[in-house]
Amino acid sequence: MTSAQGDETARTLPPWWVVLLVGLAITGVAFAIGRFSTFGNVPATPGDASAEAGFARDMQVHHSQAIDMAMTMYAKTDDEQLQALAYDIATGQSAQRGEMFGWLVQWGLPQYGEPMTWMNGAETGGHDHGGATATDDETMTDEQMREAMGMASEEELASLRAATGTEASCQFLELMIRHHEGAIPMVDAVLELGSDERTLTVAGNMKKGQIFEIEAMTAMQERFGCEG
Repeated sequence: MTSAQGDETARTLPPWWVVLLVGLAITGVAFAIGRFSTFGNVPATPGDASAEAGFARDMQVHHSQAIDMAMTMYAKTDDEQLQALAYDIATGQSAQRGEMFGWLVQWGLPQYGEPMTWMNGAETGGHDHGGATATDDETMTDEQMREAMGMASEEELASLRAATGTEASCQFLELMIRHHEGAIPMVDAVLELGSDERTLTVAGNMKKGQIFEIEAMTAMQERFGCEG
């Protein structure tokens, strides 16, 4: 086709064709802009020092002990209400622990890190929980970490395994209430410092569940006549 013929064709295009071509051009530009803007809005993967990574690591450790105590109590008690609670804690926290393990795999991060340093700067007070303290330059001992997280000592776990009857029930309830209370500052810290949507959703639901269970266990303590 010659230049003259091309000009003639352009001049003879119907008006609706011109509108269609312009519309397609605008749509193409809008699509390209949308694609680039979408790329820019992809959430960043949490890094090794992020609150999300620290929360996933520390809460797995925390959950592991709760699962152990709950399974011990489930096999030990004949009280249906307490057995149901122990079952719910064991199965629920097992599922959460597995999901948090999966996050770290997905993010390409190691499963282990310096405990609780990720909480520094949060209004919860960093390491200052339950009487255990450590500065940014210190490494927490295992004992300090357990105390900060409200976790039971090896001696307390051994006592729970050896106890029977109401004594076992009361020991379990006391240890698990303290354990749940130790988790709440970690949840609050990741809710304050984190930005990953899935992590924040799980943490928020975790806090609601543990507060509910604390209330249920407190009522059980009264029913069993536990001291203190």
